[in-house]
This record gives sequence, C-alpha cells and structure tokens, in this order.
Amino acid sequence: MAHPIEHTFATPTEVQPGILRLTLPLPTGPRHVHCYFLRGDDGWLLVDTGLGLMETPWDEILAHLDGPVVRIFITHMHPDHVGGAEEAAAATGAQVFQGRLDYAQCERVWGTDDWPERIAEWFLRNGVPPEVADDLIESGHVFADFVRFAWNPTLVDPGDEIDGWRIHPTPGHADGHLVLHRGDVLIAGDTLLTPITPAVGLYPDSRPDPLGDYLNSLHLVSELAPRVSHGGHGEPVADPIERCAAIAAHHEKRLDFTEAALGSAPRSGYDVSRDVFGVTLAAIQRRFAVAEALSHLERLVALGRARRVEDDRTVAYTAQLAGGRPPF
Repeated sequence: MAHPIEHTFATPTEVQPGILRLTLPLPTGPRHVHCYFLRGDDGWLLVDTGLGLMETPWDEILAHLDGPVVRIFITHMHPDHVGGAEEAAAATGAQVFQGRLDYAQCERVWGTDDWPERIAEWFLRNGVPPEVADDLIESGHVFADFVRFAWNPTLVDPGDEIDGWRIHPTPGHADGHLVLHRGDVLIAGDTLLTPITPAVGLYPDSRPDPLGDYLNSLHLVSELAPRVSHGGHGEPVADPIERCAAIAAHHEKRLDFTEAALGSAPRSGYDVSRDVFGVTLAAIQRRFAVAEALSHLERLVALGRARRVEDDRTVAYTAQLAGGRPPF
C-alpha cells in the first residue's frame, strides 16, 4: 500500500487549522518534499517551493486556497526546497524571503559556473579517486539545470519575524538553515525529520563543524519545546523533544563508529566513508556518505578524539593518541 503522503501530491491538505501541507514529487529518495501554506492576516505564507524539476501546477494548487499567497519563505538552499522559488514567485506575485547566509551560499552554488570545479578539487583533496570523483560530480549536478532560485530576495536574519512566526537559526543540514516557530508549532524544514535523519555533511566553503552546529540546533529545538514539528519530508514529529534526543543519540553512535575506523596511519574521508557506510553505494549516495563522514571526522577533531593531517594536496585523519598510547 502506498504511503499516505503519496496521495497528496500537488493538493494542499490541512494538517492543523491555518496550516496546509503541499507535497511535491522528487525523482530520488525520499521521493517527496513538503511545502507549507501558513495562514496570515492578508493571505498565505508559502514555506519552500519544491525542486522545480518538473513543471509544478501552481494554478491548480493555488485554486485550492481561499486567498492569495503574499509571501514565500525559504528554509534553506538545497534544490528540493529552493529549486522552484522563481516559478512560485512568478505564479503568485509574492515577495520571497530568504536567510542572508543561506542566500549567499545559494548564489555561490547555483548562481555561478565554477562550483563543479571547486567541488571536484574538494573531493580529490579528501581522498576520492579521480574516476570516482567524476561520477560523484555528475550525480551531484544532475538537478543543477533545474534549480531556479529567486534572485535578490528580501534577506532575513535570526530573530526576525514573518507573519507572526519567529525565525530561528538551525545550522547543520545547511549552514544557513532557518526554521519558523510560533506558539507550540515548529515549521522545521529539514532540521527535524522522522523516520529518517537529516543529512549533515561537510562541503567546500561551509562552516567548519556542521555536526557540532546541528547538535546545537537540536538543543535549540528542545528548548523551544514545540508540541509538533512539521518537516520537509515524512510525517509530522509528534514529540519533537524526544525526536531531538533520538537523533543526537544516533550521531553519538555514528561518532563512535567513525572513531573506531581511525588508527595511527592517516585515512581520508573517502576511506572512512567506505567503512562507515559500506563499499557498494551508488554515486549520489557515496557523495552524501563522504560529506557525512567528513562532518563526523571534524566533530571528532573538535572534541579532541581525532587529528587532522593535511598538506597542500590532501586532508586525512588519524586517531588521537592519549597519553602516548595507541587507542586500540
């Protein structure tokens, strides 16, 4: 039997009074992305816009609403959340709001021509063999031609409000990720998901410790203590505090596993990713695996549990020696 969300593609459905969920298809896992319409005093606020890979039937979607979409808010710059922003803005005439840091990274990745070269150099520097790197680069840019973000949006910062929703920073899944909080409800983007966990990877020009950032973001969400969290994939999180604790515990185990993959000889992020995530991954999955392995390795470095060894050409990691004795 199909998962219930598969029946809601392109049809806004009410998840609670004043909040509609719009589910749009994706060509790869998890096969869908959620956007949200939040009721305001003068119309609707649309949160995220889908991939834009296929033409989104905005006229059909908007016909289900009882008022206009007057504002669009982007939680983060990943293709499945920002890729359809230009089309959504054109269809609604709405003003687009995006985080200052997030938009800067959006321009650097989707608005320039040199990103493939920069990420190729980064993969090679982190131990990915050239022939494998070519596959990773190609898989990572399969959607690039379809990303149509909105140029020059209205920039927002943490602490700002939009239609009565407070904007909070939740870096980790993306450096500039933002969530919306009002009362006991969180519109979480990809910060808090179930049953999957958000990918937390290290990429070129990113913040140095994305996993540390993400664990702090989980702490922030726990402090906000929402009753329910509506995310970009999967079902609503009915107990956000419990889910934050479960995801944090998952990463603690992953850190232990990553640390166990290290010894006295330097190992690259690519090598460690093969130990942690297995050797038989498709290119798009290996791309995420390398980035995730690196985020865990850098967290271990920040905790004093591993050492980074680098020169002009390569970056590798070793176990951190304690008291002059090998850790194994």
